[in-house]
Amino acid sequence: MENKRASQEAGNNQHLVWGLDVSPLALASASPRRAEILRSVGWPFEVCPANIDETAKGGESAPEYVERLAHEKAAAVAVTRRFGLTLGADTTVVAPDGEMLGKPRDHADARRMLRHLSGHWHQVITGVALVQAESQRCVVKHELSRVLFADMSEQEIDWYVQTGEPMDKAGAYAIQGRAALFIEAIAGDYWNIVGLPLRLTYRMSREMKN
Repeated sequence: MENKRASQEAGNNQHLVWGLDVSPLALASASPRRAEILRSVGWPFEVCPANIDETAKGGESAPEYVERLAHEKAAAVAVTRRFGLTLGADTTVVAPDGEMLGKPRDHADARRMLRHLSGHWHQVITGVALVQAESQRCVVKHELSRVLFADMSEQEIDWYVQTGEPMDKAGAYAIQGRAALFIEAIAGDYWNIVGLPLRLTYRMSREMKN
């Protein structure tokens, strides 16, 4: 009942946010980083995590993969709602050899990923999907940014893994955390690397109104 009331109130206030014509969101993600990104710009939302199978399909490219998962997350939540926009997102890191790096299984896997990224440029790709509950209309896109890691010594890799920060992050690092010590350069949207490209999300929300 509280969630329904919150959704109704959000719908009633959708033209008052920031003084801009934007809609509150149902965030189909349990990611604290995505929630913090939305919170940092004052975009109202409620967290409604989606439980889907995130296994990659054979032959699926990284953009196809993150767009599919973003859409599946958003769609799974949107069908449970009577109105409003649902936001789904998924991020992957693409190593220099093309391997998609998700969240590490354990410390050894985190070390492997960081060795893979050390001293090289890699890609960070986030799929974003918005689904309108009333019509099930959807818009799905992705953002791509590039990140250059410094050469990391084994001591630095061991230290970083022992902090625990890499363990729930795609590619085994958080650019907004301790990994900032090892970032030489980025090209593209910083917020995409954190986990949600805000500018793309805003543009998509405007597109949904047309």
